[in-house]
Amino acid sequence: MKLSFLGLGGFLLVPFLCLANFLQQKPQQKEAVSAETTSSADSKNPVKPTPENLADAKKFFGFDCAMCHGVSGDGKSNLAASMGLKMNDWHESTVLAKMTDGEIFDLIVKGKGKMTGEGDRVSSARAWELVNYVRTLAKIDTAADPKTASQ
Repeated sequence: MKLSFLGLGGFLLVPFLCLANFLQQKPQQKEAVSAETTSSADSKNPVKPTPENLADAKKFFGFDCAMCHGVSGDGKSNLAASMGLKMNDWHESTVLAKMTDGEIFDLIVKGKGKMTGEGDRVSSARAWELVNYVRTLAKIDTAADPKTASQ
C-alpha cells in the first residue's frame, strides 16, 4: 500500500516541480531582454565587471568552457589535444588585445569552427560576464593596450 501511495504522490508532485521550474526561469528571461544588444564586433559591453559576476562567470567557464579551453584558459585541455584543436591561450595579453569585447561576445554566442556557440543557452548578460572573465585571464602586460569597444 505504501508503494502505491508514493507512486501517486510522486505523480502529483511532478506538475508542482515543473511549475516551480517555470517560475524560476521567468526572471532570467527578463534579464536576457534587458541586457540585449546587437551582436557585432563593435558592440560595447554593457555589463560592468564586479567580484560577484566575475565569480559566476568563472564558475560557468569551469562547467562549460574549460573542457576545451583549459581550466585556466590556457587552451591546453585533453579534449582540445585529442581533437587536434589549436586553442588560443587567454593568458597571452596580446591575443586578447587584438579582439574587441564585441568580437569575444560573438565567439561565445555564435562559436567558430568546431566550437559551437552558446546561442540561446545563455543570456546576453551572462555572455558579457564571460567576456569580462576572459579578459581577467590575460597576464598583466603594460605594453599591451586592450582593444575594447569602449575606447
